[in-house]
Amino acid sequence: MRQNYFLLPFNFLRLGHKEILVNELGDLIVAPEGTARKIVERSLDDEELMKTLYADFFISDRPIPELLDIYATRLRSKKAFLDQGTALHIFVLTLRCNQNCTYCQASSRKQEAHGCTMTREDMESAVRLMFRSRSPGLTMEFQGGEPSLVPDLMEYGIELAEKINETEKRRMTYVLCTNCRHLSDHLLEICRNRHVLISTSLDGPAFIHNEDRGREDSYEKTMEGIRRAREALGDDSVSALMTASELALRYPREIVDEYVNDGFHSIFLRALNPYGLAADNRDWKSYNARFAEFYQEAFEHILSVNRRGYFLRENYAAIILRKMLTPFSTGFVDLQSPAGTVNSVLVYSYDGFVYASDESRMLAEFGDFAFRLGSVHDRYEDIVFGKKVREMGKVWANECLAGCSDCAMRPWCGADPVRNHTMQGDMYGFRPSSFVCGKNRAVIGYLLSLIAERHDEVMPVFRSWLR
Repeated sequence: MRQNYFLLPFNFLRLGHKEILVNELGDLIVAPEGTARKIVERSLDDEELMKTLYADFFISDRPIPELLDIYATRLRSKKAFLDQGTALHIFVLTLRCNQNCTYCQASSRKQEAHGCTMTREDMESAVRLMFRSRSPGLTMEFQGGEPSLVPDLMEYGIELAEKINETEKRRMTYVLCTNCRHLSDHLLEICRNRHVLISTSLDGPAFIHNEDRGREDSYEKTMEGIRRAREALGDDSVSALMTASELALRYPREIVDEYVNDGFHSIFLRALNPYGLAADNRDWKSYNARFAEFYQEAFEHILSVNRRGYFLRENYAAIILRKMLTPFSTGFVDLQSPAGTVNSVLVYSYDGFVYASDESRMLAEFGDFAFRLGSVHDRYEDIVFGKKVREMGKVWANECLAGCSDCAMRPWCGADPVRNHTMQGDMYGFRPSSFVCGKNRAVIGYLLSLIAERHDEVMPVFRSWLR
C-alpha cells in the first residue's frame, strides 16, 4: 500500500547490509538495506520505523511539519556557537622552544633566539581585542614555541584580562599548552594562583616520545613536569594529547597503555597536520590509510580498557559522538560548519598580527599570509568582518560545498578553508582527494559501524564519555 507523506531533507549511506539515515539535525536511524528507496517510493511497510521517521523529522504528513518550531529550535541549538561569538583566543607568546620535535608544526626556533617573542604592548592590545568578542565565555590559550619560557608575559596577559573582566564579567578560562619540560616553581605558582589548566603532549612510551621530540631525556622531563603539575594544580587540571608520527603508527596499543599507566582518563588520537616540518610528508594518502588502521586498533584497545572498568575517553570520538547523540553543539574548531576559523577562534601571534586559526599563523612562517587578518592594533570590526573573512565566508559552510552537501556525514563534520588552501591550493577544496575528508570519513564511518553492529556493547561506554 502506498503511503501518503512528504519527505523532509535527509541523506543516507550504506554500511554492510544496513543503511544509516541522517537528517539535517544529525539524528541517525540504523535501518535495513533498501530502506531509503522504500521511503522515497512510499512503499515502506514497517509501522514502528514509520513512527520513528515521523518523530525524528525524516518525513511529515504535511508540506510544512506541524512541529516546525521544534525542528528549528533543535537546528539552532546545533549552530549555537555562531550566537556566542569567538570564544577561543590563542596567544602565541614566543617561537622559542627547548625541544626539537621531528614534526614541529609551529616553526619553533632555538631557545636562545631573539626577536620572536610577543611584546607587552602587543599583549595589551590583543587582550583588549579579545574582549571585543561578545562571547560570554572566553578562553585564553597560551602557545608557542614553548610558552613556559616566558611565564611573566603569560601572567601579565592574565592580570590584564582579570582587571578588564572586573567590569566585563565574562567566564574566563586559562590554558597553558606546554611540553612540561620547563615547569619552574614560579610558573606553577602562577598557574595555581590564576587557575591555569595545563595541556601537554605525550606521544607514547619513552622510545616513541624521545624520538618524536628530538631529545633523549624528553620523556623523563615530560613525566616529571606532569607529576609536578598534578601536585601543584590537581590531576584534573592536567591533560595530554598525542600526535601520530610515522613511528607512533606502529604502536597503537602501547600508546594507549602508556596513558593508562600514567593515570590519564582521556586521550586524543591526533593525526599529523600538513604544517611546519610535518609538511615534508609527501605521501599523505598512504599516511591517511595507515592512520585509519592505527586509530581503529587503538580505539578497540580503549574500548577493552573501559570494559575492564578503567574510564578512558578518546576525545576526538567523544566530540563526534556528542554531535551524533546529543542535541548540543561543540566548541571544537575543526568540526564546525560554518567553519570554526574566526567564528570560534582567533590567534594573536608573537609578531603582533591576528590570524584566522592556529594553522593560519603556521602558514605565515613559510611566507603564506592568506589568512593574516590584520594587526592587534586594528579595529576589531576590521579584523573579523574584513575582506579576507568575507572571502572565507563564501566557502566555510559544508552545507553549500560540492561533495559535502549530499554527504550523510556532513552534520558531524566541518568545513576547513585553511587546510583546503594548504593541501589543495584553494579554499573550496576537492573532497575526493581531500586528506581531511578522508580522515574524517574513516573515523566517522568506523564509529557508525560500531553503533550499527555492536550497539549494546559500545553504547554504555559512549554514554559514559558524553556524561
